[in-house]
Amino acid sequence: MPGTGAERCATKEDYVLSFTTDAAGAAEYGVHAMTPPKDTTSEAQLERILTSLGDDKAEDVVQIDLRGKSAMADYMIICSGRSSRQVAAISEKLADRLKQEFGILSKTEGKETGDWVLIDTGDVIVHVFRPEVREFYQLEKMWLPAGQAAASADS
Repeated sequence: MPGTGAERCATKEDYVLSFTTDAAGAAEYGVHAMTPPKDTTSEAQLERILTSLGDDKAEDVVQIDLRGKSAMADYMIICSGRSSRQVAAISEKLADRLKQEFGILSKTEGKETGDWVLIDTGDVIVHVFRPEVREFYQLEKMWLPAGQAAASADS
C-alpha cells in the first residue's frame, strides 16, 4: 500500500493529469492509461479548433498568433456564441473533440455560467464569449496590432 491517503491522492492525480502508457500503474489507481497524443503540433490543434468552432456555428472568430509575443501559448482564438447555452455547448464539444482526436485533456473555466469560457489546450487558448461579455472585455484590443484590432471590430 503506497503511503498515506494524501500521497495516494496526489499519485492518482498525477496519473489523471498526465499521459501514461503504464497500464498496470494506471489500473492500480483506478484510471485508464492513455496513449500519447497523435499529432499535437500547435498548428494541428489550431486547425481542428477552427473546424470545431465552425461546425458549432461560433460567430466572429478571431485568430491571434502569439508566437514571439507570449510564452503562454502559440495561438489565441476569440469567438462568440449567441447565448449562454451555445457558449457552453461550443466549449464542451471542443474539449471533447480535442480529447477524442488528439488525447488532449484541456483545462476549462467558466462553463457553469456560460458567459465566458476559457479552454486551455497548452498550445492554443480559446475564449468563447456571449457577445455582450466579449464587447465589455475587448480582449482583441490587448493582443492584436492597433490597425488589425480596429478592422476586426468593424467586421
